[in-house]
Amino acid sequence: LFKKSDNMHKNTEFKAGSLDVKEIGTYLNTSENMKEMTKEGFLRNNHHAPITKDSDFTLHRVNNEEIVSENGIKIQSFSNASEILDMTGTTGRKLEILRAVTEIPTQFRSIFKEFPYFNYAQSKALDDLLYTDRNFVICAPTGSGKTVMFELAITRLLMEAPLPWLNIKVVYMAPIKALCSQRFDDWKEKFGPIGLTCKELTGDTLMDDLFEIHHADIIITTPEKWDSMTRRWRDNSIVQLVRLFLIDEVHVIKDESRGATLEVVVSRMKTIQSSLWRLLEKHDTVPPLRFVAVSATIPNTQDIAEWLSDSKMPAVCLKIDEDQRPVKLRKIVLGFPCSDNQTEFKFDLTLNYKIASIIQTYSEQKPALVFCATRKGVQQAASVLAKDAKFLLSIEQKQRLQGFANSLKDSKLRDLLTYGVAYHHAGMEISDRKTIEGAFTVGDLPVLFTTSTLAMGVNLPAHLVVIKSTMHYVGGVFQEYSETDILQMIGRAGRPQFDTTATAVIMTRCSTRERYIQMLNGADIIESSLHRHLVEHLNAEIVLHTVTDVSVALEWIRSTFLYIRALKNPTHYGFSSGLDKVGIEAKLQELCLKNLNDLSSFDLIRMDEANNFKPTDTGRLMAWYYIAFDTVKQFFSIKGTETLNELITMISNCSEFVDVKLRTNEKKILNTLNKDKDKITIRFPMEGKIKTREMKVNCLIQAQLGCIPIQDFTLTQDTGRIFRNGLRVT
Repeated sequence: LFKKSDNMHKNTEFKAGSLDVKEIGTYLNTSENMKEMTKEGFLRNNHHAPITKDSDFTLHRVNNEEIVSENGIKIQSFSNASEILDMTGTTGRKLEILRAVTEIPTQFRSIFKEFPYFNYAQSKALDDLLYTDRNFVICAPTGSGKTVMFELAITRLLMEAPLPWLNIKVVYMAPIKALCSQRFDDWKEKFGPIGLTCKELTGDTLMDDLFEIHHADIIITTPEKWDSMTRRWRDNSIVQLVRLFLIDEVHVIKDESRGATLEVVVSRMKTIQSSLWRLLEKHDTVPPLRFVAVSATIPNTQDIAEWLSDSKMPAVCLKIDEDQRPVKLRKIVLGFPCSDNQTEFKFDLTLNYKIASIIQTYSEQKPALVFCATRKGVQQAASVLAKDAKFLLSIEQKQRLQGFANSLKDSKLRDLLTYGVAYHHAGMEISDRKTIEGAFTVGDLPVLFTTSTLAMGVNLPAHLVVIKSTMHYVGGVFQEYSETDILQMIGRAGRPQFDTTATAVIMTRCSTRERYIQMLNGADIIESSLHRHLVEHLNAEIVLHTVTDVSVALEWIRSTFLYIRALKNPTHYGFSSGLDKVGIEAKLQELCLKNLNDLSSFDLIRMDEANNFKPTDTGRLMAWYYIAFDTVKQFFSIKGTETLNELITMISNCSEFVDVKLRTNEKKILNTLNKDKDKITIRFPMEGKIKTREMKVNCLIQAQLGCIPIQDFTLTQDTGRIFRNGLRVT
């Protein structure tokens, strides 16, 4: 099945028509997807297509993918869409479209020192990013070097801003903590030498950071964290200093649970900007705020651009086609039959036995990454494959794998690794995880099984990505992956420095196959989910004095993505389809008033005589501590006579703990903590066995407060999460 391919080319000469290729060298070019072409017509690129020494044979161009010689040897062509050398020696697309890094002013050139030319997508975006201040939305496939586009926007800001750069803040916002960490490590190196400080703000950092933020130039954060930070500031002084707002993965706005936060944060920035305009008569004193957003392939990028446009100038919207991806991606969706009486677990298990043939068919003997739904599933699938498949490993490779295996703590993993199979999930020892990542990155490990959560953060590119089953286990129930998850996983396919093509395979049920094919074609229109979370966000804006009366509330609604989409697709938001603009605005106003009434019925806001909103202390607490409206409602049922036991039960039921999952393999430990004659147990045992998320939360809170040690890494992790959120709630 698996043979380590020898990817150094022999230097060969062959003459063909008018093309004289003297030397084909392999340069491992690690910079993002840069394939440079030097003047002599050398192709510096690295392919896995060893070219055979053969007397003069003619090359026929078959298509962009391969060149077939007359004696039938296929040679992969050097197809990087933006610079294809045609067989007649003319360039397929003019090389001039690639912009050189020398265009950048000298003092900023070190930021782009890893490559001499910008790639196709970056070159197309360069004029708007570097020579204008317009808001900018770009829709590009994963792996098209979008980080560089953000860096160009930062460079523009620095070129325009007078030295010393005292009051400049750049905010970079990404939906996943791990993406933030990657960006932070990268930008610290790049912008430090120029004199800019970076600060990372994610869920794990505390409020002492406020001081540091005052001194940071580039703030790297998640929507939730930036929202909770900006909610807590007495005034918006820091927010007013933000000159550039970078939004990564803006398509997350459609995510039902998290999209609303992203939308609100951006709308808040827009509203603050426009209120500054109203306050300061001399408009030239208001520093402009620029938005730059990047999204995966979506059909309605134009809507995002419309949302990010300001009153003076519409935002630029740039779409880069899939065929511009530096590594061509084949996407395959396989449907498997699943009978009605078959449970999700059963279906998931049957797929384990299909993995070997998929790897054999699609991996081309290069590293493969397989995503599974649960931690246990990752281990099961890895064991099945190790039994099923024998990989052909060279002696040296076996020795290197054995070396990796010797340093592992997990004995099960040690056995698998020698077969060329391994797994990787968040419940593992950090050192083991690092070892496995190392083995996979250098290419010694043929197949790695991992959970989807880890995919988000760790950058482990592979030649083949397999998503084994599109359902994952969340909070005790199986649900389909969100589109963001799927795109993120597929984005791991293709290693720009080794591959020219890559493959992604999705394994799903026959019934859902069509749905995923449509998703991969980027055909799913992005909608807002703000209307589902309007009440919490309205309250926060009132506490911040962004929204002071009904008319401002409506202006705020108009600044949201919800407004733009509701005008275009009213039925999605529960409005009737025959309405005109006025009718839809009236409906949104109604929705807004209903939520305001809900808030005032629980005394979270009050109205004064002039119909202005005033936040109450409870409302402030709800916004500052980021508490869900349902939780606040629950608190209103407290009489003050509750026992400790009842209070713990109540807190365990809060919606703040929804992301704590109850896993089957933890039940034994939890039941022992709850009731056991021979061991120390929790103070208020619960009736019966532990079978819900709430019971698990209750048990862990009590174990922690009762100082009962828990010998389980994942449970310790969960306890940490519960106490982080619990501190806010209590």
